[in-house]
Amino acid sequence: MRFDRPTPLTLLAVVLGGLLLVRLAALALNGTDLFFDEAQYWHWSTTPAFGYYSKPPLIAWLIGASTAVCGTSEFCVRLPSPILHTGTALAVAWLGTRAYDARVGALAGIAYALLPGVSVSAGIISTDVPLLLAWTLALVALTALFTTHAWWPALLLGLAIGMGLNAKYAMAWFAMCLAIYLVMTPERRSILRDGRLWAGVALGLALLAPNLIWNASNGFATFAHTADNAKWGAAASGASSGGGATGLTFGNPGKAAEFFFAQFGVFGPFYFAGLLVIAWRATRTRLPDDQRMAQADRLLLAFSLPLIIVITLQAFVSRAHANWAAPAYVAATVLVIATLVRDVSWGWLRASYALHAALLAVIIAATATAGRIALPGGADPFARTLGWRALADATRAELAAAKAAGRPYRAIVTDDRSLSATLLYYLRDGTGHERAPPVLAWRCGARPMDHFEMTRPYVKAAGEPVLLVSLRAPPVTQTAIPSAKKDDRATCPAFAVSQTLSQRDLPAGTGKRRVTFVSVSGYRGG
Repeated sequence: MRFDRPTPLTLLAVVLGGLLLVRLAALALNGTDLFFDEAQYWHWSTTPAFGYYSKPPLIAWLIGASTAVCGTSEFCVRLPSPILHTGTALAVAWLGTRAYDARVGALAGIAYALLPGVSVSAGIISTDVPLLLAWTLALVALTALFTTHAWWPALLLGLAIGMGLNAKYAMAWFAMCLAIYLVMTPERRSILRDGRLWAGVALGLALLAPNLIWNASNGFATFAHTADNAKWGAAASGASSGGGATGLTFGNPGKAAEFFFAQFGVFGPFYFAGLLVIAWRATRTRLPDDQRMAQADRLLLAFSLPLIIVITLQAFVSRAHANWAAPAYVAATVLVIATLVRDVSWGWLRASYALHAALLAVIIAATATAGRIALPGGADPFARTLGWRALADATRAELAAAKAAGRPYRAIVTDDRSLSATLLYYLRDGTGHERAPPVLAWRCGARPMDHFEMTRPYVKAAGEPVLLVSLRAPPVTQTAIPSAKKDDRATCPAFAVSQTLSQRDLPAGTGKRRVTFVSVSGYRGG
């Protein structure tokens, strides 16, 4: 009996459907607690708004939609991630089909879904997840603007830009990549005279407008945080002071190298090496015409390599996380797969699929057994995502003891964003709402430095006594001191009376996390 070879679309649907089921099962078996960023996004979702302190609002809206249907468990908070990544894989296939053909599109969609970075990201909820879908759809729309006279690409481009900017401001890199492409490709510059392009941009900015209005009414908190996160101010300060013993040295080649080599893990060693080879080939301007870079290759290279270079420079100037160049790998995936198909490098393609599938299996096994297996040397890769539930349980015990003694606490005060977020999540009641007493932030200085200091700072009117929960041992509470978690500009208002109740080493995977509980009263702040 003969079986016909499946069509590219059938192959894509079967593989992506299977991967989605595997990832949903892995999410159900995931043994990690919510990381405090995830817990913070969940808390945002309980108060819908057009903006939040550190990010635009889309991540909160997605979690809110998921938890409204599914509940507030870790599984439900993270549920949008594998679903959206599957959608992005389909969009990558669409991009590959438009740029090359259906075979390249299907293989690229599968390759994207198996990327190591995607396999990690599909098990958490982060702002990169909707950003990558928006970036891919915007690229599809751009290719259609170049090749059709229809208006649907303008609508898609506007929706994608608006979605991307409301997910993460990194969507703005799309404009930089387009500018570089047009510099490289003079024959495409007529797009700048195409009203559809500007209609799409206008729609995207209109969709961002509510967030801009929110920022204007909240001291442009998100923009200030973005600059703080990149540490541009610190780098400039270090450069102007000349570095030295007290200044920050301008230029950190170690951080740049760390970011660059991390991309072999994010994108996969075969694919990232392949991208570097493609970039090297592109510099060989004396190639004969039949070996020069194809139009589609040039577009995809412009939307990948410059972003990696810019973020590497950012790491050199101050710092950069490994995922900051994630949008580059949308175009890079299609480009590398198209090149492998064109060069008939099926062995490398099969090897990359096999390696990434094996890494997916390792990631699933590791998250399912999180906290029970340590790496050689005792390190636990999940230490930062474990122990938060135990910390909330210990806090709950302190509250119960005080209540039993007839002196219940009127508020819980934290001195760190991670504690605020995780206590709000893990102290919630069965309906997902906050239990009494409220969790408030010990704010230092006039300017809030995180979402909780902005929206729920502790004030004396909240009542006393207060249970202070701190990851510092012991926290200073009875004098106005330079804030240990902020900078030298800020001082923390003091409490007149403080009594350290206990210091506990709580389990955090195979390691420990020390938490200090302090009873405080006599707040001297505003």
